[in-house]
Amino acid sequence: MVDSDGAQLGIMSLSEALSLSLEKNMDLVQIAPNANPPVCKILDYGKYRYDLQKKEKEARKKQKVTQLKEIRLSTFIEEHDLMVKANTAGKFLKDGDKVKVSLRFRGREREHVNKGVETMNKFAEALAEAGAVEKKPEVEGRTLTMVLAPKQ
Repeated sequence: MVDSDGAQLGIMSLSEALSLSLEKNMDLVQIAPNANPPVCKILDYGKYRYDLQKKEKEARKKQKVTQLKEIRLSTFIEEHDLMVKANTAGKFLKDGDKVKVSLRFRGREREHVNKGVETMNKFAEALAEAGAVEKKPEVEGRTLTMVLAPKQ
């Protein structure tokens, strides 16, 4: 048995423990039910639950959730358009998000996969300061994809 102040009260019967908790207008909570004998503590259960919820909420606030943002390119994209998209991707990377860069081949563009890979490499070079290539450009059907991760 443990008191609300944290003082050890020793081993006592259930009826004694309940009467002691009623005297102090607090609850009797079983802390370690598997121990021999089980450990109980006198405390305000409502306040105890409130403190636990507050700690969990604080822990969730400090967590950083990374998202996967997507940028789409085309095979024969102009230099300026590529830089505009690179700036947008740079903002995502600075916020701590990963960026998936996809390039879809339409019609006869499938014959120019090497041109698509060149475009992807230019894009990765433009973002060399903000992020690193996590997954190199790969062809999946009609789409060429690459994943960039922020630098630590």
